[in-house]
Amino acid sequence: MIPPFMFATGIENSYPTIQGGRVRVDEMAKCRHYEKWRTDFDLVEELGLHVLRYGPPLHRTWLGPNRYDWSFADTTFGDLEKRDVTPIVDLCHFGLPDWLGNFQNPDFPILFADYARDFAKRFPWVQLYTPVNEMFITANFSAGLGWWNEQLASDKAFVTALKHVVKANVLAMKAILKLRPDAIFVQSESTEYFHADSPAAIKPAEIANSRRFLSLDLNYGRRVDSEMYEYLMDSGMTREEYHFFLGNSLKQHCIMGNDYYVTNEHRVFADGRVIPAGEVFGYDEITWQYYGRYRLPVMHTETNFAQGPNGDEAVFWLWKQWANVLRVRNDGIPIVGFTWYSLTDQVDWDTALREDNGRVNALGLFDLDRNIRPVGEAYRKIVREWNDVLPTQSVCLRVPVFPPSQTELALRQRWRPGSHGARVEPTAPANAEAGH
Repeated sequence: MIPPFMFATGIENSYPTIQGGRVRVDEMAKCRHYEKWRTDFDLVEELGLHVLRYGPPLHRTWLGPNRYDWSFADTTFGDLEKRDVTPIVDLCHFGLPDWLGNFQNPDFPILFADYARDFAKRFPWVQLYTPVNEMFITANFSAGLGWWNEQLASDKAFVTALKHVVKANVLAMKAILKLRPDAIFVQSESTEYFHADSPAAIKPAEIANSRRFLSLDLNYGRRVDSEMYEYLMDSGMTREEYHFFLGNSLKQHCIMGNDYYVTNEHRVFADGRVIPAGEVFGYDEITWQYYGRYRLPVMHTETNFAQGPNGDEAVFWLWKQWANVLRVRNDGIPIVGFTWYSLTDQVDWDTALREDNGRVNALGLFDLDRNIRPVGEAYRKIVREWNDVLPTQSVCLRVPVFPPSQTELALRQRWRPGSHGARVEPTAPANAEAGH
């Protein structure tokens, strides 16, 4: 089995459309992963990592109902299997194939469950999944703020996208579990907080702070707050649709992946304006808010920071994030992993992919020539020093995580007499103050 604490990175594979659907922003293409995938996997191993957030490009792989081009996935996942790297498979990352349109399409959830089933059937050794990445951000950027895909900006459009995205995630989990009962699902979701600028801004900030939980509330079958129930009903969700989520909770198979960036906290004004607040509470405090609500094992699934003129800005951010991970762990949250996202620099995230400028953002552990950045050196050092410490003191999962080389063992164990499928549960956390 891989160590209980999962150090990871990811290959950025966003692919939303902009400009009315005419332009596809394919980060794998912009970052040259299609050409350099083998080198990228070499770099993962060079860092001493055994876990990788990774997924095939949906728009290139899924050609229609039950029609696929698996060529790139077969090549890359076959290589990951040979290297014994454990992928957390990202099946949908901010966009849909052209033939499906966008997230307003009510056919998306059922069709996506078929795609997830067929992926799991083709790659039976895969155990860890993020079916839909950042469900809240997907719906909000596409249909709340009007930036991507359908480029709509209304409560009705947002709720429509949200219910389709979360239902797709739930149905995909169900489909995968039929083939791999010990599958574990890591919900990579943006964890946010909205600060009121004045007493008059308290109400809009409270509404925003309730709205941020909607994707995970629905995904985990948790009854939403009364104000959010009225909001969902007023914005087009039916009672039948709402009760689908209450009746299909798969929470026991999940790890709550939470993403935290310096942009995740917001300042709200009385007139409803929202601007970035920077790091105010930080990862520690906001993770406690989400953990208190869902009581699930946690994985820090995304963070990064740009390397600035001094060259150490990203290194300092990594140190702060890692210090926060150790703090929440030592204070009692069962945290099972950490991720710097992504392996290489990204392109055009300075405009949240709204503009196709080709501007390189120095956010990676390596630059786009695949030269290691100072933050890559710093992360490799953390992995090397802490790998031997955390496994003996960390929380455990009742369902073990198996690397590709131990798939046969995992398959035998899942069918043992008395087995009732997968459950992901925290054990009592250690109170060791290692490193403090």
